[in-house]
Amino acid sequence: MTQAPSIPGQADPLDVARRTLARYIADKGLKSTRQRDLIAETFLSQGEHLRVEQLLKLVRTLDSRVSAATVYRTMKLLSECGLASQHHFGDGQTCYEPAVGRHHHDHLICTRCHAIIEFESDRIEALQGTIARRHGFLVTHHRLELYGLCAACLASGAVAEPEKVKEKKPKPAEVPARR
Repeated sequence: MTQAPSIPGQADPLDVARRTLARYIADKGLKSTRQRDLIAETFLSQGEHLRVEQLLKLVRTLDSRVSAATVYRTMKLLSECGLASQHHFGDGQTCYEPAVGRHHHDHLICTRCHAIIEFESDRIEALQGTIARRHGFLVTHHRLELYGLCAACLASGAVAEPEKVKEKKPKPAEVPARR
């Protein structure tokens, strides 16, 4: 899913993001830097899920002196001020997606090639609301992530492995200390 298009008479999402970040940096007493701005611009203009390593590669095509640490710190700032959403899709790496000018969506994650497919479903959203009401629960936010194999991996003959369920080992009973 890409960034929502600009609508005449409405602020451009990238302009809103720039102002949001500048205000957040000022409120935190941090200084604005050219590298931080470059990283934020590059990330927000991609409109897709990126790992820090992918973003670093893109940014270094524009400025080879940008360090991985600077990218990590900038992504932390973007997450803190609501411009980026962090995801942990089960492969041990944090993935970020722009949170400005985007609609709520859910994810299908391929466990083989790590493709991320975004989808929206009014039926799923309605069902979640129904279930929450049935249990007297007020939903403030949610994430739905479905893991499996994408069409390309299935076409190549990949076979899904069942999820490994970790069994909880019972805690040993405490034995009183001898006196």
